[in-house]
Amino acid sequence: MKLGWGIATSCLLALFGMALWLAVWGSLPLNSRPLPMRDALGPGPGFFPIWLSTIGLSLGVLLLIQTVREPADRDAASLIPERAACMRIISILVLLAGAALALDPLGFRIAAFVFSVLALLALGIRSPLAILAFALAASVGIFHVFYHWLKVPLQIGPFDHLLKPLGL
Repeated sequence: MKLGWGIATSCLLALFGMALWLAVWGSLPLNSRPLPMRDALGPGPGFFPIWLSTIGLSLGVLLLIQTVREPADRDAASLIPERAACMRIISILVLLAGAALALDPLGFRIAAFVFSVLALLALGIRSPLAILAFALAASVGIFHVFYHWLKVPLQIGPFDHLLKPLGL
């Protein structure tokens, strides 16, 4: 297990290191800096990649130190989840793949709503009011914030003419 954690942490360190390298130096020549930290309006295009990769590298180094200092675990069988937990994990992964496939034909709002409802049911939530409230907030709320406020283009879908009169 210790070797597995070390390999996984090293892969994350390489990923964050490459992201930092590309954000700060970009491509050759090394003295170019394609993503400035600031621009005329505030944080520039390099602000988030540089800080997120720096934080990721720091946390990765701490995790690697913790992994190296930890004694070897001889009871690997305790790491295998129970059958019910495995079924929940598999169902969430299948739902994520289905949501990714349904995003283009259905649009973000409907795909996110259906995914949220099915994911909550797969996780064992049975309150219809809680499922409906979360699914609406996850689909319509997130769409509204990203599409209208942050101007991030999201998939609209073929049912936009039905959702507009409802205010969604």
